[in-house]
Amino acid sequence: MERRREAALTGGTAGRRLTSIDGGRGDGPAEPAGPPPQRPGGVRGQRPQRTDAAEPPTVPEQARLWHVVLSVAGQVTPLSTLRVSLERLAHDHSFFLTARYAADHAEIRYWEQARDLHDAAAIALRLWGEHKVTANLPPWEIVGLEVVDRATYHKRVAEGFGEPSPHLGGVHPY
Repeated sequence: MERRREAALTGGTAGRRLTSIDGGRGDGPAEPAGPPPQRPGGVRGQRPQRTDAAEPPTVPEQARLWHVVLSVAGQVTPLSTLRVSLERLAHDHSFFLTARYAADHAEIRYWEQARDLHDAAAIALRLWGEHKVTANLPPWEIVGLEVVDRATYHKRVAEGFGEPSPHLGGVHPY
């Protein structure tokens, strides 16, 4: 890792190697250029498999579903205007579950797809601001955020805690 950073900072290419092929990590000798070695009779031999015990195999990280409850509050807003804005937000945002609202606060519940908790929380914290203009949302601030993974959400529901709202789906007053 250090070698790559130095090469990137200095503009040098001597330490750079392709990382998608064997011998390209920079931690061992690179394979010779040219065609693969051939066995007698013109049959190509297979390249030996590298087994680095120090380097675990890389597994691509999968996105997971996170249940998000975003609470916002601010100045009193006419309920009809607020309802239209929240319905527009529901239309714009995929995985939207439900929103409950009053004249001075609202709670939005939805599923977010993200790699980890940090990413899901960051996306949730940007949601209100990013949709403020397009959905004509009031200039409220975020006053609460809860992000739990799918298994935790289902466990809570099964135990009777954190029940889903009685009006699953859509936008409803408190």
